[in-house]
Amino acid sequence: MKVKINVNGEDFASDVEPRLLLVDFLRDTAGLTGTHVGCETGSCGSCTVLLDGRPVKSCLMLAAQADGSRIITIEGISKGESMNRVQKSLSESKALQCGFCAPGIVITASWFLDKNENPDEGEIREALSGNICRCTGYQPVVDAVLKASKEVK
Repeated sequence: MKVKINVNGEDFASDVEPRLLLVDFLRDTAGLTGTHVGCETGSCGSCTVLLDGRPVKSCLMLAAQADGSRIITIEGISKGESMNRVQKSLSESKALQCGFCAPGIVITASWFLDKNENPDEGEIREALSGNICRCTGYQPVVDAVLKASKEVK
């Protein structure tokens, strides 16, 4: 089937198998490998992208379901070459270790801070509850997101 999906401002039109997952479309068709494939069950959140402005787990969605949509991946979350406030804070705080979970956390936290500019720690933990990090114990990530919330967009 034919799909047309706008990814990070660029249109991608392709014939796809009806069962092709969105994460595979992004990685293989669009060539954007920053969206990670983790658990493939929606549990880890590594594959999170913004679909029409809302976070979705791209391993749980078919590319055909995204036909006509606008998607933002980790490659498109910041403006130009500079990091956004979440990326910058996570980096400066050395909040992530291996980085496998980073794309999903950055996408989710960036979306969350756009909706809630003055969150408390509990709200951040709730917002990131769909993103698993096996390295950090979460406190450094939560602290970095809290710090990012204080930065000007």
